[in-house]
Amino acid sequence: MIKELIVVEGKNDAHIIRQALGDVDVIWTEGYGLTKKKLDYIAEMANRQGVIVFTDPDTVGEQIRNRIRAHVPQTKHVYITKKAATKNGDIGVENAELNEIRRAFADIKQDQIIPQEIFVIQDLMAVGLMGSPKASKYRIAVSRKLGIGDSNAKQFLHRLNRFGISREEFFRAIEEVQCGEGS
Repeated sequence: MIKELIVVEGKNDAHIIRQALGDVDVIWTEGYGLTKKKLDYIAEMANRQGVIVFTDPDTVGEQIRNRIRAHVPQTKHVYITKKAATKNGDIGVENAELNEIRRAFADIKQDQIIPQEIFVIQDLMAVGLMGSPKASKYRIAVSRKLGIGDSNAKQFLHRLNRFGISREEFFRAIEEVQCGEGS
């Protein structure tokens, strides 16, 4: 059972989260209209019980996530792929299947207090996650394995370092995707 407060964007997101995870504590930001009062509440809850941010895999979702991260750096994060959150052209957590939400919450990430530069651009290029024709598709599959969300190469690199992904974990995900175990 998840004890942390889960922060989502909207009421429909909260509803699907409760369907997938049961009786959990959820608050919604009402989209990008996240107020200072709500940010302060999230910060208070982070100190009391912890906070997990689960926003839509789109630009606005990432902006909301970053606003919360700036105000409450000790938050944890859960990501879902755009593919899993898309239904009839609409991207949102509320569109995800219950098993996809459970899968996402099985891989909660937390920012490192002092991120270390374990990975550099050359690492991504060396394994085909950047600078190759299929880099984007390959990066999405590896991102899913690592639970760090869809992103461009620069964001992917930043997330690897921010979440303290080890080289061992990274190369294991690469190998699993290459062997067809990724999805």
